[in-house]
Amino acid sequence: MAWDVFSFIGTAAFAISGAIVAMEEEYDIFGVYILGMVTAFGGGAVRNVLIGVPVSVLWDQQFLFFVASILITIIFFFSRYLLSHWNRWGNYFDAIGLAAFAIQGAMLAISLNMSIYAVMVAAVLTGAGGGVIRDLLAGRKPLVFKRDIYAVWAALAGLIVGLGLFKSDLALYALLVMTAGLRIFSLVFQWKLPNGKIH
Repeated sequence: MAWDVFSFIGTAAFAISGAIVAMEEEYDIFGVYILGMVTAFGGGAVRNVLIGVPVSVLWDQQFLFFVASILITIIFFFSRYLLSHWNRWGNYFDAIGLAAFAIQGAMLAISLNMSIYAVMVAAVLTGAGGGVIRDLLAGRKPLVFKRDIYAVWAALAGLIVGLGLFKSDLALYALLVMTAGLRIFSLVFQWKLPNGKIH
């Protein structure tokens, strides 16, 4: 049950996030659909390639494609009435998608009996991959490469799931809230990672 819930939440959040970014960049309706879909499904596709899951599995998610299509359509036609602050809402949905997909990616790696390192990588790729592809296609610097704490939260969620600290569905939902909350707090309070410089 938790797997389906995280798939739904992550797909919905990232479809909206991608559509918002496309609207900010003033894409036409086709571009909005493409960026929304790539954001929603890109991270999972990259993860599947790297951990050996057939990419064709992606096309079996017809319901999620339908959900993403509906949400992208709503954003395109009604965003001016629904979202008064584009950037803030885009960040919120991105944080939710990051958390949901990070946990989902970790759960998949565990089901395949992979090492803790592979679980963390799967969490990061699933959680941050779609956002990276979205930002690159939109001509933006990916959030994962900025000093803002982003992929670290996905890795932390993967570590927690991989160590078996959160096993029940309820605990995993709590982890979703915690991970998304930490990402939002890092934006609000401008938490930064140290960066290296060559003088």
